[in-house]
Amino acid sequence: MALDIQHTFLERFLRYVQIDTQSDPSSKTIPSTEKQKNLGKVLVEELREMGVEDAHLDEHGYIYATIPANTDKENVPVICFCSHMDTSPDCSGKGVKPIIHRNYDGSDITLPDDPTVILRPKDHPNLKEQIGNDIITASGTTLLGADNKAGLAEIMDAAHYLITHPEIRHGKIRILFTPDEEIGRGVDKVDMDKLGADYGYTVDGEKRGSLEDETFSADAVTIDIRGVSIHPGFAKGKLESALKIAADIVAALPKDRLSPETTEGKEGFIHPISISGGAELAKIEFIIRDFTDEMLEHHENFLRGIMDEVLQNYPNSRAEFKVTEQYRNMKMVLDKHPQVVEYAMEAMRRAGVEPLRSSIRGGTDGSRLSFMGLPCPNIFAGEQAFHSREEWCSVQDMEKAVQVIVQLAKVWEERS
Repeated sequence: MALDIQHTFLERFLRYVQIDTQSDPSSKTIPSTEKQKNLGKVLVEELREMGVEDAHLDEHGYIYATIPANTDKENVPVICFCSHMDTSPDCSGKGVKPIIHRNYDGSDITLPDDPTVILRPKDHPNLKEQIGNDIITASGTTLLGADNKAGLAEIMDAAHYLITHPEIRHGKIRILFTPDEEIGRGVDKVDMDKLGADYGYTVDGEKRGSLEDETFSADAVTIDIRGVSIHPGFAKGKLESALKIAADIVAALPKDRLSPETTEGKEGFIHPISISGGAELAKIEFIIRDFTDEMLEHHENFLRGIMDEVLQNYPNSRAEFKVTEQYRNMKMVLDKHPQVVEYAMEAMRRAGVEPLRSSIRGGTDGSRLSFMGLPCPNIFAGEQAFHSREEWCSVQDMEKAVQVIVQLAKVWEERS
């Protein structure tokens, strides 16, 4: 049942990845980097050229666009497809030079601008499934940007196909492209009333067929420490260094569990991401992750206990423990709307893709969108080894993602 689509995603993708859209967690602006709007302007122009008349980029760097319904049915829900425009701050996204490795033969791929960057099938098991396909990488000095410009290109290609093939019946479709997803702010300024969608799908997943309806629940924890500072020449019995207190707290974390490097599957963790300060004041920043709110609270209480125990050795110092909610497991919402996942599985099967239902050891824009009233699982875009110079994707996987998006539009119309 695969569709005969004259695809445009590849030329779009190769164009998009060459536009630097790296977000910046230290920035206070919205979006965090103005250059994200450079890609936004390109996307809006391309949408308008397709005939999507209401496509626009708002002041916060969000793109909203509509493909009008062409069905006689009046009760078809409004479906949103969402991807993000920014790339990760973890690796440079400036000067990306995409390379297509045609008809991959299963061997190592050495990237030309830095021959020390080698994609080996033993390190990237999914490469073993790509023999005969076309692999896209960067040149070795940057990430590729398939996270999430693959999703952008796929949604744009699907939109182009639906607009040029009015015989495909579908309800109203909303397109949402967001900035700053990589720094956890991707939906901070989404106008849900303006979006006006009933259900959604982020197109930001990994291997072909992946369908993620469960994410971590996530909190941030900050420990602000006030020690006792005094001239080091006169410090005996008096100095209580806030920096050493912070170091003791981090050192007291378990070495064999509760960390990203020792956990997998449904196991959560406590992860220190920053430590700063001096003798008088110091700060530790953590991210806490698990799949249930109960375990999230358990990890936070455990960390608080470590802090309290360490402070017993520093009687004149004190610390403040602050928890900030980041996002919650979208499964709590999606379980109330099972058709959203069921239709995605049906769309994949129609596109000739075997659904691989799984959980994300992380989060997506869909995590927060689900709790903002838009039940929103994540479907594959084909991005692999993201946030690194070894990032790659498969042309054939991207092609299937486009077909799934189109089939989703059809399934929602047919089942309404």
